[in-house]
Amino acid sequence: MIPFPISEKSPVEHGGPLPSEADCVIIGGGVIGICTALFLAKAGMRLVVLEKGRVAGEQSSRNWGWIRQQGRDPAELPIMIEANRLWRELEPELGEDIGLRQSGLLYLADTDKDLAYFEEFMALAREHGLDTELLGPEGVGKLLPGVKNRWLGGMHTASDMKAEPWLAVPALARLAVRAGAVIVENCAARRLDMAGGKVTGVFTEQGRIAAPSVVLAGGAWSSLFLAAHGVRIPQLSVRASVAATETLPLVYEGGAVDTTGAFRRRADGGYTLAAADFHEFLIGPDAFRHLRKFIPQILANPTANRFFPASPTGYPDAWTTPRRWRADEVSPFERMRVLDPRPAAKALSKVARQFASDHPSLGEVRLASAWAGMIDTMPDVVPVVDHAPSLPGLIVATGMSGHGFGIGPGFGRVVASMVRGEPSGHDLSRFRILRFAKGEKLVTGPSL
Repeated sequence: MIPFPISEKSPVEHGGPLPSEADCVIIGGGVIGICTALFLAKAGMRLVVLEKGRVAGEQSSRNWGWIRQQGRDPAELPIMIEANRLWRELEPELGEDIGLRQSGLLYLADTDKDLAYFEEFMALAREHGLDTELLGPEGVGKLLPGVKNRWLGGMHTASDMKAEPWLAVPALARLAVRAGAVIVENCAARRLDMAGGKVTGVFTEQGRIAAPSVVLAGGAWSSLFLAAHGVRIPQLSVRASVAATETLPLVYEGGAVDTTGAFRRRADGGYTLAAADFHEFLIGPDAFRHLRKFIPQILANPTANRFFPASPTGYPDAWTTPRRWRADEVSPFERMRVLDPRPAAKALSKVARQFASDHPSLGEVRLASAWAGMIDTMPDVVPVVDHAPSLPGLIVATGMSGHGFGIGPGFGRVVASMVRGEPSGHDLSRFRILRFAKGEKLVTGPSL
């Protein structure tokens, strides 16, 4: 069956009802919110996940499906190693096949700069005991037999994995419900309820729910929600396009990427294709507000972004999207249940042609479906995972910058520990919300 991401047309699986109180409320039913809910439920906490549309309806079902340790930011890598272990531990509990396979991931070098980056990462890989290895052209040829080998070399991590995101995140949500979590789809969180300077609950479109702790894991919508409470983070979103091919012969069981495109073998025998260095930047008020902080990221790869003068109506950073609303008013979050952007057809066709050219044994590569998602990104390409200093009781977990699916169980466990007031087991200083304060120098992490 050819996949297509979850959308507003998908049936509601978790209809509520909304409880009147909880120990913790999680805003957002993507992979981070769902994994946080799972670990809190396993710890016996009463929690509610509020999802304005569908579980995994946005980027959590629209990504490449990579579960990747390779190429991670140094601060992310220990959490990702934990996530790799947690995926394996959780799979037997799911009771359904999510396509989780250890198949390896391969970075391909088009330039000497790529090779230099691979060499740099190898030091980090050795420090953490990863099975990452550098490959020359012959090594690439052994992994990709029959390929027209146009690469200088590669970097390969055999222990990296893959899964079908449109299956995996909903399955994790069902597991969380069996553990005691309550998930309410089609229920937007409008505003926080504050009393005495602390969070006391959440106002939703279905009424108020009392809770002393709230986790904001709203993906591309997080900065809009925070700004309504006077907290600004430099989070922007870019549109990324993905396609699914029809069933094709096997060329590699895992996933691979170079500067042109990426592919991953799917469980149904086709491939997921994406333009690796191509994003569409939809300009709105926040784009102007935070431009200065994003300049280093833009200049690092100036040809990778295509700019549009206006974000579509209803999007988080559209010119007409309200920035203020009352708790008893319809909010922007219920006006657009699911971000379902139009994919870039020409870019995907180009990737498909290059994929067919690189792998002659495939013959004609035909696309069966295509989709796009809005990737929430930060100027330094690493997330915010921190307590909100001016909103006691709120934890922010957002800006995963396209890296969230694979690391989801790791950050979910970390955020659950934060909610419970327990040590996270990791150094989270890289993910502080206040790192964007004036005068602090940002260090940009890997873009892939």
